[in-house]
Amino acid sequence: MELSLIGKTVLVTGATDGIGLQTALTLAKMGPRLFILGRNKTKTEQTADRIRHETGNPTVETLVGDLSAQSEVRRLASEFKARSNRLNILINNAGAVFVKRQLSPDGLEMTFALNHMGYFLFTTLLMDVITASAPARIINVSSAAHMGASLNLDDLQNERGYSGFKAYSQSKLANIYFTYELARRLNGSGVTVNALHPGFVATNFGKSNGGLFRSLFGLIQFAAIKPDDGAATSIYLATSPEVEGVSGQYFDKCKAVKSSPISYDPQIARRLWESSLQLAHLPETSRI
Repeated sequence: MELSLIGKTVLVTGATDGIGLQTALTLAKMGPRLFILGRNKTKTEQTADRIRHETGNPTVETLVGDLSAQSEVRRLASEFKARSNRLNILINNAGAVFVKRQLSPDGLEMTFALNHMGYFLFTTLLMDVITASAPARIINVSSAAHMGASLNLDDLQNERGYSGFKAYSQSKLANIYFTYELARRLNGSGVTVNALHPGFVATNFGKSNGGLFRSLFGLIQFAAIKPDDGAATSIYLATSPEVEGVSGQYFDKCKAVKSSPISYDPQIARRLWESSLQLAHLPETSRI
């Protein structure tokens, strides 16, 4: 049964490809005011046109910017709040993997900057609108790649012994720590936050690295699921009455499952939260 999101406001990041696009397409059919966020202006506008055409929903709007740059994240959050005073569903989906270590405009390792700090800062800056819209839901796309990963809180930027997959796995573990810590801080607010593993999905994710990695990634994708299957859990968490009031959980195939044992360590989650606040230069008044 297709649920109605009429009267609701939804924001999906990384919505021009893969599971983000499929998530946005499916949610748009349910009638919300939908914001899609992408990096490329032309592609993002073309995607919005496609969603309007395929779903018949005219209330699809665009936000364009790079979530790995903190100045851009701040601009995007301000632009959204200038255009809407409601946000019922936020889906943090944008992410990437980088084979070679590179730095963001803020001097942070790029995987950490985009995959973790992008989620953390964007969500924190939008929190006043989200809490004012309660009941509201925050969905963080993580990955089973977090299994076996651990965070070195003294080397979050992976300056020692960088590996692209290691950095990616750590960023997905950081997504889960962020989810669990945010859920604790939002307890009783009417806002829920959950993380998920979408499955290994056949998308353009990772192909921008080129070379051998691009070739290997292409071969592995023969075993991947389709983007619409990968979007299923994001859509479930955004819309299902079954998860109303459920918060601080990790989902796979639309079911709550256990994340890695180390991901439940509240001390690490709190320390990562404090480090993220410092790296984002957030004032005391913005702390949740």
